[in-house]
Amino acid sequence: MEKNNEKKLVSNLEKEIQTDFHQEMSYGDYLQLDKILSSQHLLSDHHDEMLFVIIHQASELWMKLIIHELSAATECIKRNDLEPSFKMLSRVSRIQQQLIQSWSVLSTLTPAEYLEFRDKLGHSSGFQSYQNRLIEFALGQKNKHTLLVYQHEIELYELLNKALYEPSIYDAAIQALAARGLSIDEEALERDWSQTYNSNKSVEDAWLTVYRNVNQYWDLYELAEKLVDIGSQQQLWRFNHMSTVERIIGHKKGTGGSSGVTYLKRVLDHQFFPELWSLRTKL
Repeated sequence: MEKNNEKKLVSNLEKEIQTDFHQEMSYGDYLQLDKILSSQHLLSDHHDEMLFVIIHQASELWMKLIIHELSAATECIKRNDLEPSFKMLSRVSRIQQQLIQSWSVLSTLTPAEYLEFRDKLGHSSGFQSYQNRLIEFALGQKNKHTLLVYQHEIELYELLNKALYEPSIYDAAIQALAARGLSIDEEALERDWSQTYNSNKSVEDAWLTVYRNVNQYWDLYELAEKLVDIGSQQQLWRFNHMSTVERIIGHKKGTGGSSGVTYLKRVLDHQFFPELWSLRTKL
């Protein structure tokens, strides 16, 4: 009976569909689904811990793609080859939308449910996400002290330390302004890359020139708007993060020792690419 059902199933398939994967690579082989789908090691028997784990694992995969795209886009900008970067940066902002949406899924976890397994997390915390830190570094928010969290893993520490001293995508964009003949202060072009970027009047004036002469500087204008999209989405992600945490744990301290919601609200005060926002008032 079972063999007849199998034959019927095969006969109902289109003739060209591959069904024998004894010597061929399958979908699951290509994606290594055996590793991905067996990586949810729950520390409690509570139903909702699976949600908590998968949300964070999926977010880390999306972050990996953001880093991949930002790195490539930054290299394009450094070469003054701006157009290829636009697709990459558009992709980043779309990925950010996925990350923002993930908070609404996590918010279905109630405070009582989370308390059932929160103590199993120990001191592990999203604050320790090295990929989130790499994204912040790539966007220009640098903080050397955060590297202390990774000192127990030498490879990670060295990776982050290297990223700390590299120019961000915004530094590359400012250098692109200068390459096009726009006047930029030397202190903005040759600064300490390990420091968080701070607003510079010459940079604001250069961007104002771009926005007032769109036809002449169309590629720089397009680059600026792509960066604004990313900066805006990053702030939305941060806000939704803070809001979700407040909804689930209120103002308790974070598992990693931070002040929790208070810390997340303070982080919201930082604005990426400051001149691209301040120029709007002056246009």
